[in-house]
Amino acid sequence: MSSLQMPKTGPATSGRTDSTMWPTLLCWIAVALDGFDLVVLGAVIPTISKSGALGFTDSSLTVASTVGLIGVGIGAVTIGPLADRYGRRISLISSIAAFSVLTIAVAFAPNVETFTALRFLARLGLGACLPTALAFMTEFARPGRGGSAVTRMMTGYHVGAVLTALLGLWVIEAYGWEAMFVIGGVAGLLTLPIMWAKLPESESYLAAKSAPAETQAVSRSRDVVKGVYLRVSIGLWLASFMGLLLVYGLNTWLPKIMGEAGYSIRAGTGLLLVLNVGAVIGLLIAGAISDSRGNKPTVLAWFGLAAVFLALLSIKMNNSLLVYAAVLLTGIFVFSAQVLVYAFVGHLYPARIRGTALGMAAGVGRVGAIVGPSIGGAMVTAGIAYPWGFYGFALAALLAVVALATVPARIT
Repeated sequence: MSSLQMPKTGPATSGRTDSTMWPTLLCWIAVALDGFDLVVLGAVIPTISKSGALGFTDSSLTVASTVGLIGVGIGAVTIGPLADRYGRRISLISSIAAFSVLTIAVAFAPNVETFTALRFLARLGLGACLPTALAFMTEFARPGRGGSAVTRMMTGYHVGAVLTALLGLWVIEAYGWEAMFVIGGVAGLLTLPIMWAKLPESESYLAAKSAPAETQAVSRSRDVVKGVYLRVSIGLWLASFMGLLLVYGLNTWLPKIMGEAGYSIRAGTGLLLVLNVGAVIGLLIAGAISDSRGNKPTVLAWFGLAAVFLALLSIKMNNSLLVYAAVLLTGIFVFSAQVLVYAFVGHLYPARIRGTALGMAAGVGRVGAIVGPSIGGAMVTAGIAYPWGFYGFALAALLAVVALATVPARIT
């Protein structure tokens, strides 16, 4: 084996656990908390905006939302080296603890500035959760099942988002917008004792840490932007950027763009739900195909098909069933394409720098999460969201294909 070849990973084999059940379940819950946080601010914004709570205006709410996204990106980039140095287990537990405490504190913020600062800090902790959970799943997966392990875990993201939206319909009116943050924070705190008792450390991480001292010295001198990894990282970062640009851009603007195409507002909202149902279906399918056909060909095909279906949405369809089918197929490929990028990252990098690599990919992707809604908003403002919004998103998917084409299927 060359010095750059990735060691095989597999399930934990120590006496601490004889299965992957607890890592799988607990990482799924961690990602579900990310799904909660994706939706919670959007769920409470109408109430806060209407009441002017804490002195918020629409402008300051936009700032709070954007600052939170920046916090997630910084958290994702920062946690990688820490997870590689101190371990996946303590990194994930610490991240969830910070997120939970700070999210509860948001509910008691006395003014706009404190609310925004607490959201930024809470999302620093949240941003650290996803890359660490991805590293866990990659390293606990059975040999040859890394893709499906990662995509199954990511269904928690969408389940968390849907449950939070449904919860908000009841909680906000009955108990106020503050209760949503309390519930999310308490949910995170309740997982901590279970994680402490049941979440083992990654065997791949422990093996890397127990390597001979001279091998560890070599490992520390090489990171994700040196040598052969530089070209690989750039290609994966660009794909992650484009992937989250699509995910957040479509989630934010699909109802509006479909409205400009002549569909009803109610239909636009329903199509957003169908888009996310497609996301869950796509995640379950994509992982299995990735395991059997390989990471690179699958992620290339997924982004390519996403581009095709996004472009097709620019065609006005008079049959409602056809419209819903087209949006469902778009959701199947767009959302799972981004997750396949994470699976590809986990496959390519060795355990000693896997956390850093996943953190960087997630962090750069979060920039796309800011850019996507901004581009969509600019097109809406200019009055060209339909059909050019779909063409723009299709172009982003094609650029991801080009970026991924430069990445080797494996590093040897």
